[in-house]
This record gives sequence, C-alpha cells and structure tokens, in this order.
Amino acid sequence: MSLTLKNVLFGLIMAVAPFAAYCQEVLWASKVLGYSSEYRPSQIGHAYRSKQILGVPSKLPDFGDSPCAWSPAEPDGRNEEWIKVGFAKTIPLKQIAIAENFNPGAVARVYAYDATGKEYLISETPATQQAVKGRMLHVFSKQAIQANAVKVVLQPGQVSGFNQIDAIGISSDATPIEAKINFAATQLKAQKENMGSAINSKGQEVAPIISPDGKTLYFTRNNFEGNIGSPSRQDVWYSTLNDKGQWTDALNMGSPINNAGDNAITSISADGKTIYLINEYRPDGSMYFGFSRSFKTKTGWGFPRSSRIMNLVKTAKTIEITVSPFENVLIMSVEEPNTEGGRDLYISFLQKDNTWSEPRNLGNVVNTADSEGTPFLALDNKTLYFSSQGHSGYGEGDLFLTRRLDDTWLNWSAPENLGPAINSPLWDAFINIPATGDYAYFSASDKVMGQEDIFRIRMTPEIKPDPVAVITGNVLEAETNKPIKSEIAADIKKSNTSFATANFDPETGDYRLILPLKEIYRISASGEGYFPVSEDMDLSEETNFKTIRRNIYLQPIKAGQQIRLSNTMFSQSSAEVISSSFTELDRIVETMKTYPTMEILLEGHTDNQGEVQKNVKLSADRVEQVKKYLLSKGIDSKRIQTKAWGPARPIASNLTEQTRQRNRRVEFTILKI
Repeated sequence: MSLTLKNVLFGLIMAVAPFAAYCQEVLWASKVLGYSSEYRPSQIGHAYRSKQILGVPSKLPDFGDSPCAWSPAEPDGRNEEWIKVGFAKTIPLKQIAIAENFNPGAVARVYAYDATGKEYLISETPATQQAVKGRMLHVFSKQAIQANAVKVVLQPGQVSGFNQIDAIGISSDATPIEAKINFAATQLKAQKENMGSAINSKGQEVAPIISPDGKTLYFTRNNFEGNIGSPSRQDVWYSTLNDKGQWTDALNMGSPINNAGDNAITSISADGKTIYLINEYRPDGSMYFGFSRSFKTKTGWGFPRSSRIMNLVKTAKTIEITVSPFENVLIMSVEEPNTEGGRDLYISFLQKDNTWSEPRNLGNVVNTADSEGTPFLALDNKTLYFSSQGHSGYGEGDLFLTRRLDDTWLNWSAPENLGPAINSPLWDAFINIPATGDYAYFSASDKVMGQEDIFRIRMTPEIKPDPVAVITGNVLEAETNKPIKSEIAADIKKSNTSFATANFDPETGDYRLILPLKEIYRISASGEGYFPVSEDMDLSEETNFKTIRRNIYLQPIKAGQQIRLSNTMFSQSSAEVISSSFTELDRIVETMKTYPTMEILLEGHTDNQGEVQKNVKLSADRVEQVKKYLLSKGIDSKRIQTKAWGPARPIASNLTEQTRQRNRRVEFTILKI
C-alpha cells in the first residue's frame, strides 16, 4: 500500500481554540458530571464524546459538524438527552453560554447547581428548529446563585439531525460570552501572493518544501500531464531562485525521486543535502507505506533509502513527517490506535541503530478529536507549525503554530491561529519557512489558478520562528588549501554538550550548521589523517538572523607539525584547565590512541604583562596541567615532553588585550608518528 498526499487534502487540518471576549471572567466546563448518551461512530479516537464539551469552544465562531463537540447518540430521538458539567470554582452566576455549533435549537431546559448540589431551573423554552446553522446561546440568570455546575437538557426530536454542543461557559458578568479565535499576538499585515505560473498550474500544487537557504522550492504536483507514470499520480517538482530574485519555471525532479507511484518530499535537512520522502522505494519500482531518505551526490539525488519507525501502524493510509534540524527528532501526522481523532501529531526519536522510536502522541493541547496534519518544525528546533480542523478557525482547515516548552517534546503552548491573511474559509495547509524567516510558503485552495496552489506571505516577528545563525564554509588543509572531506560538530560551550553536526564533502558543496542565537558554541572539524580543530562561535549577543561564512583549516598529522590549542583553555592568570576545554584535550587523547607511537612536545606561552619569571612559571604550570589531564586518560608520560617559554615567543602584538590573548596559548608539536 503506497501513500499519497492527495487522499488527505481536505481532511487533515487544524485550527486554534477561542477565548472569552473582553476582560470578563469566563469559566469553561472542566469536568463531565454525567450525560444521557454520546455518539460513538468509531471505537478509535474520542470524536463526539462527552469530553469534547470541555474547555474553550473548538468550532465556534465557525459553525458546522465537528467531532470536537458533544453529540447525543441518536439524531431525532424521541427521548430527552442531557449533559451535566462542572467548573473549576464557584462564582455568582449571571449567565450561561452554550455553544451550539451544529443544528441549534434543541436546548429545552438549563439548570444550575450550587456547592451543596441544590438545583435551580434557569431557563425553560420549547426546543425549536432554528434558521441559523449554529449559535452561541446565552441564558441569563435572574436568581442569586453561587454556581459551580450546569445541566443542559435537549429535545432532539424537535430539531432535525444530530445536535451538537461545542462548549459550556459561565460568567459573573452579564456581557454576552462570545467565542474567539486564539490568534497569534499580532496579525499579519501583508497579503498572501500566488507564486504564479512558474510554479502553479491548472493541476494541483501542494506541500512546498523550501531549502534552508531559501533558493530552491520543492513541491508536489498532481493531475498534471508532465508527471511520470500518469497525470493522476503525484510527482516532486522544483524551482530555483535566479539572480534577479525570480522563481524559474519548475522542473520535474525525475528518477529516482519520481516513479510511476505517488511521490512527495515531506522534509529537508538543515544543510539541504538530505530529503525525506513519503513511501518506501523498492528497486523494482514498487512502493510501500513508510518513508525514505535521499542523499545529495555530485551527480544528483541518490536512490531513496528506507527509514524504519518502530511499531508504526501499517494500516495507516497516509503519513506526513517533519524532521528536526539536527535530524534526531521526527514529528509525524498519522492515525494510530491511541489517536484523539482522525489523525494526530506524534513524536519519535532517533535510536543508536538509526531506527526511530515508537511514536508517542503529542498530547491534547495540540491534538483534537478532528485531524491534525502537515507538521513543520522550524529551524529554531522549537516552533511547530501544523494544520487542523479541530481548533476554532475560519473553515475547512487552518494553519497554526505552537512552541515547545521543554526538552521532553511533549509539552507545547496553546496553538495560535495564523490569522485571516493566511487562513481562508477553504483548505489551507503545508506551511514551510527558510532559515531567514522572511517568507512563509504554504498551500491553499482560495484564489487559485487551478486546483490547490502554492502561496507565500511575508512574516511578522510574532509568528516567525526564533532567529538563527547559518554557519557555512569549507574545510581546508592549512598548508595547501585543499578541500578535505570531514565531519563538523557544534557544542554548547557552557554545558559542553553536543548540539548539531554536519558533513563537508567537496563534491556536494559547503557544510551548513543552523545554530539558535544567545549561546557560545565550539565549532570543531575532523578528517581522516588530520588533527581535529575547534574554535569558538559567540552568538550570545546576537538578536537577528545572520549568515556567517567560516572556513575551517586542518593540520595534517605528521612529524614536525605544530598545532595550537584554544587560547581560552585557562582562566585569567590561572593554570587550571576550564571544564569546557576537556573536549579539545580529549581530541589529543583520541589522536594519540589512534597513533600509539606518537610523541608530542607541549609548549606553554604567556603575554608580557607582569614579571617575566612569574609568566614563565605560569606557562610551565599550564603545560603540566595539560599533561596531567592526558595522563589521566591513559597516555604514557614517556610520550609527552613539555617546555615553558613565558612571554619569549609572542605571535601577536602585546599592545592590546585582544592581541595579548593570542599570546596566552598552549601548543604541541608532533615529534614522532
């Protein structure tokens, strides 16, 4: 069974929860105290059940059928139906708001209860078919009641079809309670723009994936004569940004990414050299449910390799995936046995054997009894965008954002609707944002050239991901400037923890690291036959997105080679090695273990500030501390010689603190391999 995006275009989307108007205190029902019946169309999920009445409205201010509302078991029933709910505290009751999102008018009686359980009849009106599709029914109390519970009685036989209630709220204020969409802090002022005929056609264009550098736009095209196989099968196409800032006419990616089946890119790595695809590709051209990776080579994209998610339900019909910028976390939209609704968002973690852990539900702050889909985790590794029909919005599906609150990946902020500049009464989904955060690219059904089209809109700071720095460059041999195939890593210096990795291959271009701001990083590179090198990257004072080009130079491991260690290895006027430098010293240890006959000379240097003899002693103490560390890691003392120079051999001027810092250093020379 293969996967196709087209099967889910109108069923996967999500919208955000509304809140009470003005500054009045509104309590929404927090627990179900009893009910007569509930509609259960499926044993999977919690659609239409009594719990859906809890919390803020999930459908209103929009109207219509919603699995995120409570519905009695039968439409047009002859018997009365009822539900009783409780609230977090007792308040002086002025009004009750009943969110009738579908087939309103069946409410016949409304009761309130005080803390002793005493019942008060607040309203009694015969059920009547209404002309409107939905409404917020306001019931005002004329009695002085301290209330903490409400019971609503329906007469379903008087109103045709299923009757649904989205939420019940109470207030001590007589101002009518209204449902509000939970918008992002500031609405987008820009207007969305259709990407035009270079990208959109009379067919269907969805799932834009923008490369992190913002210069290549991949997307999925369906119902198009230029597709491989047949027009009804979807293919991956791409367009590039030219020197004039214009998008070139889209091209089919061709084999091996496209074949006779349904093909789509679902995510891209932070360095732009790995793409993640729906389905597992087989050499015979067949495809099966799952997902795959393709790696960029000097001749193009390689044949997709399957990736395995532990205990992923094989009966699922579709999956959408976003991979974290560090490629160790997977967020997917899929229907599992423990789903809240049609499809939920799940989290999975990369294991040591390169498989992915069993999916865990992201929880009901994000997931609803309707469908959540098209996840995109931004390059800040924190901001998650997705689509849903289960949070209040504008119509068939809206786009939202939520932010990760901790490192469990299971706690998220309340989803925020991206607003009417992006979301329409029709279907909106598949948002994607490059590292700059300047534009968002997304799919929409409104104001299109054919079927669904791809649009873009300029972002505002409130809905952008947090700014990042993009570090790019080459890794070169110091003596010859020859490019060296190598591995690059970024560690957070203060905690000495690994943060991100990248690879440099001269055949596929620059390495690329995506680093959130407000930290000091240690960037290191290693290649076979070369001594690993590291240098600090201070982003602690940066506030805006920036691109930094930084070439890294490696010294070949050979007799006579001198290698300078970090000049921030010691505190001022101290011989004690700071803990954040242990990683750098560990590289010496690993190199000496790789070359078991290697012998080195450690040399210590200072600047010219203070007495010469004290500086000589300080430099001697420092090299001894470095030697002591190496010995503690199992290196034989016979392989290490030391020499203290004090201020005698400066490599820079001693006139300023900045240049003096370069003179305070430890170097080692390879005496023997």
